[in-house]
Amino acid sequence: MTTQTLPKDSGSSLFPLVLSIVAAAATGVLWAFANPIQLVPGVIQWRIFAFLPPLIGILLGWKSGFICGYLGTIVWSLLAGTFIPAHSLIVDGIMVGLTGLVPGLLFNPATTTFDKSALVRIALVCLVVGFVMVAAVSASLAFLGIFPFWWAVGYLGLSDIVPMLIGTPLLVVPALKILNAAHPAGFKRF
Repeated sequence: MTTQTLPKDSGSSLFPLVLSIVAAAATGVLWAFANPIQLVPGVIQWRIFAFLPPLIGILLGWKSGFICGYLGTIVWSLLAGTFIPAHSLIVDGIMVGLTGLVPGLLFNPATTTFDKSALVRIALVCLVVGFVMVAAVSASLAFLGIFPFWWAVGYLGLSDIVPMLIGTPLLVVPALKILNAAHPAGFKRF
Protein backbone atom coordinates (compact mmCIF):
# COMPACT_ATOMS: atom_id res chain seq x y z
CA MET A 1 0.00 0.00 0.00
CA THR A 2 1.33 3.43 -0.84
CA THR A 3 1.37 6.16 1.74
CA GLN A 4 0.59 9.75 0.96
CA THR A 5 1.03 13.04 2.76
CA LEU A 6 0.33 16.62 1.77
CA PRO A 7 2.99 19.35 1.86
CA LYS A 8 2.97 21.42 5.04
CA ASP A 9 0.20 24.02 5.10
CA SER A 10 1.16 26.83 2.76
CA GLY A 11 -0.49 29.18 0.34
CA SER A 12 -4.01 30.53 0.43
CA SER A 13 -6.94 29.31 2.50
CA LEU A 14 -9.28 30.48 -0.28
CA PHE A 15 -8.73 27.26 -2.25
CA PRO A 16 -10.12 24.90 0.44
CA LEU A 17 -12.94 27.32 1.29
CA VAL A 18 -14.13 27.51 -2.31
CA LEU A 19 -13.65 23.77 -2.78
CA SER A 20 -15.66 23.03 0.38
CA ILE A 21 -18.58 25.14 -0.88
CA VAL A 22 -18.43 23.37 -4.25
CA ALA A 23 -18.27 20.02 -2.44
CA ALA A 24 -21.27 21.03 -0.29
CA ALA A 25 -23.32 21.83 -3.39
CA ALA A 26 -22.22 18.57 -5.03
CA THR A 27 -23.02 16.66 -1.84
CA GLY A 28 -26.55 18.07 -1.68
CA VAL A 29 -27.21 17.41 -5.36
CA LEU A 30 -25.78 13.88 -5.20
CA TRP A 31 -27.79 13.09 -2.06
CA ALA A 32 -30.96 14.38 -3.71
CA PHE A 33 -30.61 12.83 -7.15
CA ALA A 34 -28.04 10.01 -7.10
CA ASN A 35 -29.35 7.74 -4.37
CA PRO A 36 -30.29 4.42 -5.91
CA ILE A 37 -32.21 2.90 -3.01
CA GLN A 38 -35.07 4.56 -1.15
CA LEU A 39 -35.00 2.96 2.30
CA VAL A 40 -38.13 4.81 3.38
CA PRO A 41 -39.48 6.61 0.29
CA GLY A 42 -39.68 10.35 0.82
CA VAL A 43 -37.94 10.20 4.20
CA ILE A 44 -34.67 8.23 4.14
CA GLN A 45 -32.64 7.05 1.17
CA TRP A 46 -29.30 5.29 1.05
CA ARG A 47 -26.91 8.21 0.74
CA ILE A 48 -24.00 6.51 -0.99
CA PHE A 49 -22.12 9.81 -1.00
CA ALA A 50 -22.24 10.24 2.80
CA PHE A 51 -18.46 9.87 2.79
CA LEU A 52 -18.01 13.35 1.26
CA PRO A 53 -18.13 15.49 4.45
CA PRO A 54 -15.53 13.39 6.34
CA LEU A 55 -13.36 13.13 3.23
CA ILE A 56 -13.48 16.90 2.68
CA GLY A 57 -12.78 17.47 6.39
CA ILE A 58 -9.68 15.29 6.28
CA LEU A 59 -8.33 16.71 3.04
CA LEU A 60 -9.25 20.39 3.32
CA GLY A 61 -9.63 20.99 7.07
CA TRP A 62 -12.23 20.73 9.79
CA LYS A 63 -14.03 23.96 8.86
CA SER A 64 -14.27 22.79 5.25
CA GLY A 65 -15.66 19.44 6.42
CA PHE A 66 -18.29 21.16 8.55
CA ILE A 67 -19.28 23.47 5.67
CA CYS A 68 -19.57 20.50 3.32
CA GLY A 69 -21.78 18.54 5.72
CA TYR A 70 -23.93 21.43 6.91
CA LEU A 71 -24.55 23.13 3.57
CA GLY A 72 -24.80 19.75 1.82
CA THR A 73 -27.64 18.81 4.17
CA ILE A 74 -29.45 22.09 3.55
CA VAL A 75 -29.07 21.79 -0.24
CA TRP A 76 -30.22 18.16 -0.12
CA SER A 77 -33.26 18.85 2.05
CA LEU A 78 -34.35 21.74 -0.16
CA LEU A 79 -33.91 19.74 -3.38
CA ALA A 80 -35.49 16.58 -1.95
CA GLY A 81 -38.44 18.46 -0.48
CA THR A 82 -37.67 17.34 3.07
CA PHE A 83 -36.63 20.71 4.51
CA ILE A 84 -37.96 21.16 8.06
CA PRO A 85 -36.55 24.41 9.51
CA ALA A 86 -36.06 23.30 13.12
CA HIS A 87 -34.71 19.90 12.11
CA SER A 88 -32.73 20.71 8.96
CA LEU A 89 -31.09 23.95 10.09
CA ILE A 90 -30.32 22.94 13.65
CA VAL A 91 -30.08 19.21 14.34
CA ASP A 92 -29.56 17.58 10.95
CA GLY A 93 -27.31 20.28 9.53
CA ILE A 94 -25.10 20.58 12.60
CA MET A 95 -24.81 16.84 13.19
CA VAL A 96 -23.96 16.05 9.56
CA GLY A 97 -21.52 18.97 9.68
CA LEU A 98 -19.84 17.26 12.62
CA THR A 99 -19.23 14.18 10.46
CA GLY A 100 -16.90 16.41 8.44
CA LEU A 101 -15.53 18.44 11.35
CA VAL A 102 -14.37 15.63 13.66
CA PRO A 103 -12.32 13.65 11.10
CA GLY A 104 -10.85 16.94 9.89
CA LEU A 105 -9.69 17.75 13.43
CA LEU A 106 -8.16 14.32 13.96
CA PHE A 107 -6.44 13.73 10.61
CA ASN A 108 -4.25 16.31 8.89
CA PRO A 109 -2.58 15.18 5.63
CA ALA A 110 0.43 17.38 6.44
CA THR A 111 1.18 15.33 9.56
CA THR A 112 -0.57 12.00 8.93
CA THR A 113 0.80 9.17 6.84
CA PHE A 114 -2.19 7.34 5.43
CA ASP A 115 -1.01 3.79 5.94
CA LYS A 116 -3.24 0.86 6.82
CA SER A 117 -3.48 1.74 10.54
CA ALA A 118 -4.44 5.36 9.77
CA LEU A 119 -7.17 4.14 7.41
CA VAL A 120 -8.54 1.84 10.12
CA ARG A 121 -8.53 4.79 12.58
CA ILE A 122 -10.40 6.90 10.00
CA ALA A 123 -13.02 4.16 9.68
CA LEU A 124 -13.40 3.96 13.47
CA VAL A 125 -13.78 7.74 13.77
CA CYS A 126 -16.41 7.69 11.01
CA LEU A 127 -18.23 4.90 12.86
CA VAL A 128 -18.29 6.79 16.18
CA VAL A 129 -19.21 10.20 14.75
CA GLY A 130 -21.77 8.46 12.53
CA PHE A 131 -23.46 6.84 15.53
CA VAL A 132 -23.59 10.17 17.38
CA MET A 133 -25.08 11.88 14.31
CA VAL A 134 -27.62 9.11 13.74
CA ALA A 135 -28.75 9.14 17.38
CA ALA A 136 -29.23 12.93 17.42
CA VAL A 137 -31.02 13.07 14.06
CA SER A 138 -33.23 10.11 15.02
CA ALA A 139 -34.14 11.79 18.30
CA SER A 140 -35.07 14.96 16.41
CA LEU A 141 -37.23 13.04 13.93
CA ALA A 142 -38.94 11.21 16.79
CA PHE A 143 -39.46 14.43 18.78
CA LEU A 144 -41.08 16.08 15.77
CA GLY A 145 -43.31 13.01 15.28
CA ILE A 146 -41.91 12.30 11.82
CA PHE A 147 -40.39 8.87 12.37
CA PRO A 148 -40.04 6.47 15.36
CA PHE A 149 -36.62 6.67 17.03
CA TRP A 150 -35.39 3.08 16.65
CA TRP A 151 -36.62 2.79 13.07
CA ALA A 152 -34.77 6.01 12.27
CA VAL A 153 -31.60 4.72 13.96
CA GLY A 154 -31.69 1.56 11.86
CA TYR A 155 -32.42 3.24 8.55
CA LEU A 156 -30.11 6.23 9.09
CA GLY A 157 -27.35 3.87 10.19
CA LEU A 158 -27.62 2.05 6.86
CA SER A 159 -28.06 5.30 5.00
CA ASP A 160 -25.08 7.24 6.33
CA ILE A 161 -22.74 5.18 8.52
CA VAL A 162 -22.09 2.39 6.02
CA PRO A 163 -20.97 4.72 3.18
CA MET A 164 -18.83 6.79 5.60
CA LEU A 165 -17.26 3.68 7.10
CA ILE A 166 -16.33 2.22 3.72
CA GLY A 167 -15.96 5.21 1.40
CA THR A 168 -13.88 7.59 3.50
CA PRO A 169 -10.86 5.32 4.17
CA LEU A 170 -11.13 3.80 0.71
CA LEU A 171 -11.03 7.16 -1.10
CA VAL A 172 -8.75 9.32 1.07
CA VAL A 173 -5.46 8.27 -0.59
CA PRO A 174 -6.67 8.53 -4.22
CA ALA A 175 -8.38 11.86 -3.45
CA LEU A 176 -5.21 13.16 -1.82
CA LYS A 177 -3.22 12.25 -4.95
CA ILE A 178 -5.72 14.14 -7.11
CA LEU A 179 -5.63 17.12 -4.75
CA ASN A 180 -1.81 17.17 -4.76
CA ALA A 181 -1.82 17.10 -8.57
CA ALA A 182 -4.40 19.91 -8.74
CA HIS A 183 -2.60 22.14 -6.23
CA PRO A 184 1.05 20.95 -6.02
CA ALA A 185 2.28 24.07 -4.17
CA GLY A 186 0.06 23.20 -1.21
CA PHE A 187 -2.53 25.29 0.59
CA LYS A 188 -3.72 26.20 4.06
CA ARG A 189 -6.39 23.90 5.35
CA PHE A 190 -9.58 25.68 6.30
